[in-house]
Amino acid sequence: MMSTPVAPHAAAPSPAARRAVRNRQVTAALVVAFASAGALAGAWYFQLVVGLAPCPLCLEQRIPYYIAVPVALIGGVFALLGKEGPARVALGLCGMLMALGAFLAVYHAGVEWGFWAGPDTCSGAGPALGGGDLLGQLQGARVVRCDEAPWRLLGLSLAGYNAFIASALVVVAMWGATAKA
Repeated sequence: MMSTPVAPHAAAPSPAARRAVRNRQVTAALVVAFASAGALAGAWYFQLVVGLAPCPLCLEQRIPYYIAVPVALIGGVFALLGKEGPARVALGLCGMLMALGAFLAVYHAGVEWGFWAGPDTCSGAGPALGGGDLLGQLQGARVVRCDEAPWRLLGLSLAGYNAFIASALVVVAMWGATAKA
């Protein structure tokens, strides 16, 4: 009688391979967490120290970073505990958050460059004024426009730099999420 060959079972990953995965996931998680916190610190610096008031699109771009910091730290803790699956999920979520952040930043930069129209709430004409004390309304109105970049360096606005930062963090997060022993 001929016996049918049995497929060999996959060998368990070596301790060195597991350490390499853990190190890669921890590194990715820490880079995402600290770079996200740094991006937020930079945004707050420009707002509070330099005096550049954020427009509504600027504020929306911060949301993925606010979420990514704790999620990345949780992913790093999972990786340290040797729980590759949950760490992979957390890092994948960070990658998606940063992809959303990159999309919002590209959208905002496009609005600033006039490639497409921005939201009515912060682009185009000034604030809608009603009757009554028109002079008082004009003096008190402070509209931060989304279609005007108040600061540029080498031709790029803060939204443009944010697009690069978020895109780089997508790569880092996915690098950590795809680590396998």
